[in-house]
Amino acid sequence: MAAAPLSPETGRTIYPVAGERAAVDELVVRTEVYADPEEVYEFLLDFPRYGRYSEYLRSVETMEGSGGPGTRYALTFAWWKLTYTAHSAVTGVDPPERIDWAITKDIDADGCWRVTPVGDDEAEGGNADGGGTNDAGSDDTAAEPTCEVALEVRFDPSSASSDALDLPRLVSFDWVLKKAIPLIRTEAERVVERAVADLEGRTRRIDLDVYVDSDRI
Repeated sequence: MAAAPLSPETGRTIYPVAGERAAVDELVVRTEVYADPEEVYEFLLDFPRYGRYSEYLRSVETMEGSGGPGTRYALTFAWWKLTYTAHSAVTGVDPPERIDWAITKDIDADGCWRVTPVGDDEAEGGNADGGGTNDAGSDDTAAEPTCEVALEVRFDPSSASSDALDLPRLVSFDWVLKKAIPLIRTEAERVVERAVADLEGRTRRIDLDVYVDSDRI
């Protein structure tokens, strides 16, 4: 894959966006969080902590930057007999509502974290009956600030580079893609669930709203 061009205005790398490529698969996982949007945003900006939430992500190394635009990470994944290091970058931020990121080599992929405050009526009233209880059966969240968190992922499977992996003998790259791509959904759901539990400092049933635009996931 050719190197991404540099912006003449900023000198920073210009990463592709979903609208510039065809056959893009999309996944969105969202849920509500009982925490201030500012706290949630700062929490999600810490990409290295994601290694604690993922089954297949073994390590996250900061290559450059401190979390803002231009920060680059090396994410090492291990699955089956394979190990792969993906290179990602933070491409934009809009505190405390959005963190954009992109994979910078081997595949066209990007996404973002969205943090959206929930309206006062929902945060304070709970339900129409005035119950205000959470999934754990407690009403102690009724007065807490609440926001919605969404993890959005977009990728073009046809852009994946077969040179990125050192495959075992007799194993095809297409077979690996067929087996690995469906794992993206379970990984995204797992990351969101564990991040919310860490943010709230407790364990409760977390209801996920999942949107999928893909025949592969």
